[in-house]
This record gives sequence, structure tokens and C-alpha cells, in this order.
Amino acid sequence: MSNSVRIVCNTARTPVVERAISIFERTLAERCGMKLSDRAAACTITLATMSGLAAEGFNIAGDAAAITISGADERGLLYGAGKFLRDAQYGPQSFRPGAWRGTSVPAKPVRGMYFASHFHNFYHDAPVEKIQRYVEELALWGCNALAVWFDMHHFSGIDDAAAREMIARLRAVIEAANCVGMAPALTTLANEAYANSPEHLRADWTAGHDGYTSPPGGHYHVEICPSKPGGLEQILKDRREMLDAFADLGIKYIWIWPYDQGGCTCKDCAPWGANGFLRNAKAYAELAAKVCPGAKIILSTWYFDHFTSGEWQGLADAFAAEKPDWTDYILADDCGSFPAWPLEHGVPGGLPAVSFAEISMQGMYPWGAFGANPRPTYWQQHWNKSRNLLSGGFPYSEGIYEDINKVIQFQFGWNPDRPAADIVREYAAWEFAPEAADDAANLVTMLEQSLGSSAGGNFPDDLYRDDAAIYHQAKPELADAAWALAQQIDRRLPAYARKAWRWRIVYLRAALEEAIKASGGRSSPHIETLLDELIDIFHAVHAEQHVIPPAREALRRIYREGLKQT
Repeated sequence: MSNSVRIVCNTARTPVVERAISIFERTLAERCGMKLSDRAAACTITLATMSGLAAEGFNIAGDAAAITISGADERGLLYGAGKFLRDAQYGPQSFRPGAWRGTSVPAKPVRGMYFASHFHNFYHDAPVEKIQRYVEELALWGCNALAVWFDMHHFSGIDDAAAREMIARLRAVIEAANCVGMAPALTTLANEAYANSPEHLRADWTAGHDGYTSPPGGHYHVEICPSKPGGLEQILKDRREMLDAFADLGIKYIWIWPYDQGGCTCKDCAPWGANGFLRNAKAYAELAAKVCPGAKIILSTWYFDHFTSGEWQGLADAFAAEKPDWTDYILADDCGSFPAWPLEHGVPGGLPAVSFAEISMQGMYPWGAFGANPRPTYWQQHWNKSRNLLSGGFPYSEGIYEDINKVIQFQFGWNPDRPAADIVREYAAWEFAPEAADDAANLVTMLEQSLGSSAGGNFPDDLYRDDAAIYHQAKPELADAAWALAQQIDRRLPAYARKAWRWRIVYLRAALEEAIKASGGRSSPHIETLLDELIDIFHAVHAEQHVIPPAREALRRIYREGLKQT
């Protein structure tokens, strides 16, 4: 073990390289209580660039006393630093480089993430500084793009004070992404609108006509119909204002989304995905090219053929007749499963595809309610099915409770052949402890197998009855073993890992499984204490029902607020 570490920079000290050095400093301080040395040291780490490497690749070479981390570019150097730090060992006032040496380059060009900032979830309410640090930590795993969404329907216009506050928050997140070389992306919906949108321009959302068998989900009924006179003009006016608010940040991707929310079921737009949506999207993409030149357009197919039929086929027919020069990618995914149409027929227009893996909402309700929701087996199956069709993806995140799922997705994009189980072991060695990695991986497997817990009961009456069962548990028979293993691991962790939120959300999940089993699904002071800690970790004091750890008092608060609104 080395008791001193020095960093030598033999490449341009760009903001990304400077951030890599600061991450080294922070890691040594937090895990070892050490500072970087400015003189000769037991371990010297040289940061450099290397010609001949593929974009974003890195090489690690040297012995324990003299290590060189070389990147093909500044991103590659940062990713190499992440690999080096994960492979190292840490002790009080001591540091030992790991044994991994070699070259590594990513297979998929798009390894992104989407932060949904709504419902007063973590991205909506956590201190911006915590989100910015989280962005840095994701970059170490190879994340190279980050998407945010300015959800318009809450506001009365872009000059609404709350709208300006949200724009400032999203800009701060994008700036953090820029600092670690992530390509910033904007998630946008084709025909979304403000709360005070002109009523005479609003889109139809009803079903039972023009091929619509059910109404589009998530429609807020303020969306604009692009087929009505003046509708497309209103849409483009709102889009122009929104793009202007972010254009100076170097936006690299702009998504155009069809449904949830969004869409129009009128006869002139139906079927939306192959008709009104395409006309709307093309005009919007042409505007985006002027405001954010160079940004790639990602055309989403989310919920195609859910509310009507013929959208996938109609999109393919339209692109076969005239290959689009206004979009660069097709986004293909479908709320936890992968759509059959592109697997059977290929991507419309022969365009590259990216996924939108739904890593947040499945497996428990409220989402993330009881802690970590790791799903390595599920995501391995999903990846095996879709990997050959994809150039990468932007998984959908509602918070930090799916941190393990994020890392699995990034590393699939880096090395498509790497098993999810191996990724989980590396994660556990880095975030928990190398000596506990195998046991932690086994615990993750147990927690995946026991997913399915939820909060509910006879709402709201059961919230006021001590004998009422308000928690449903999917696999109570797994609770004892998971809790015993979690306690065993906890005793073996170094202090920095035991106290860190990543371990706590795994530990609390196991503790809650055991406590809910013991209580028969009824609330208890112990369960309330465990859920309150999750509320603190997730900054969910004001969270809405979809994302609240369901302590009984928190559910009562949501019920009271619902009564006020009605």
C-alpha cells in the first residue's frame, strides 16, 4: 500500500481533465484521508493522451509505483480514471493500485441517461450540488450523454417564475454534464404545451373514433393539434422559446416524443405516429437545426401501436417513400419490454436506433418506495434481445434508487458481451468493498427475486387503522435470508461505504423486506424509521405518490393535499 500519491498531467488540462483530477482528490480524501502530493510520491499517476485508440477508449499501463492512464481523448481519459479508481484498494492513509492493465474502448457510441425531473423526485428536489456530483459519478462508468426535460404543462409560459426556476435547475445539471464531457440532450414532446395554451388549438385526446381504441395515456389536455389552423405555428413558437433557453449550452441531442404525454386523435392527425406526429416532428427538427446547429434529432416511437394501430408500419412506409434527412436516430423501447415490430422488420428508414430502458417504474410501487430495485437478470434478457439493433440508449431514471441498473446499462454499451452479473460484482467491489463483492452480488440477486412490493390497501381508510395491512410483499419467503446476508455484509464494510447512500438503499431494502414480513404488512415504528431514512436520502419530503417512500405519515400528507386540490 502507498502512503502518498502524486498526479502528473502530460496532456492539455481541459475542464474535463481538471475534473478527473478533482475526482481523484475527492476519492483519496473520502476513502483514505489522504491528499494528493505535490512532490515525489510512492505512487505516481501520469495522465496522458494516446494516438491510435478508438474514440473514448483508454489504456492503463505501468507498475504500482508508476501508472500511466492514457485516453484517446478527454472522455477516454476520464473513463480510464474511473476504471483505475474502481480497481484500486483503499485503507486509512493508504492506497494500492489495482492489477488491471490494458486497453478498453466502447462498442456503442451512445451511452446516455435521462433524468426525469418531476413529481418532486430526487432530480426535482435534491440540492443541485448533489445532482451535479451524481452526474460526475455516472461519468466514471462511461456515461457520455445526459438528457433533461423542461416539462411545460405545469407553467403558464416560459416567463412564469416557476418555469424560470426549473430552467435554471436544468441548466445547472447540463453544465455539470458538460464538465465531464457528457453530450447534453433535451427531451421534448412534439405537441406539448403550457397550462394556458389557446383552447381553440388544443388537441383531441378522446378514443372510439378514427382508429383510436383507447385515449393516449398521460395526456394533460393542454397539448396543441398541429392540424388546426395556427396550431403548428403555436407549437413552433413555444419550441423556439424553449430551445433558446438552452442553446448556449451546446445541446448535442434533441428528442421528439409522440406520447405520454402528447398526441392528437383527431381525424387529420390519426394515426398520430405516422401522420400528425411526423408533420409536427419534421417542422420542429428544421427549427432545431437553426437554433441548435449540429444537434442530432432522436425521433421517439414510445407507445406506438398502443392506442391505435398502424403507427410502426406507417412510419416505415413514410421513410421508405422518402428517407428523412431531418432525423438521425429512432428511439425504440416500450415500458420495460422491447417492441416486436423493429425486431421483426428492422428500424424504419434504416436509421440507427437507441433504447429507452425503463429502469425505474417496474418492480415496486411507489417507484423506489422500499429502496434499491436492482434487476440484472431482467436487463440481461432485455439486452440480449435488442443489442444487435441498438447504437446505445438513454435509460429512463426517476431517481437514484436504480443506480445499479444504470451502471448495468452503461457497461452493456461499453462491452455488449459483458454479463450483467460481472458488472454487479465490479459495482459491489467499488461501492461496498472488494472482499464483500460476491456476497453483495448474491444479495442483489435476492432483492431482484423479491421485487414486487407495494403500498396500498383500502386507501385512505387503512392509513388511520393500526391493524390494517398497507404493504403488500411479493416474496416474503426470501426476506429472512436477504436480511441476514445484508447484516453480515454491513459488519464487513469500511466506514465510508457503510454510511454511503448506495449501500444504505440496498441495506434498507433488505431491512424493509424483513420488517414488513414480521408485521404482516402493517405499519410499525420500525418500518416508519426505515422509510423516513429513505425519504431523507431521496430528498422526498414533498414527493408525490408515485415516488414517495410510503411511510404512513407521508401517505396521509399526500391524501390531505389531494383533498385540498379537489
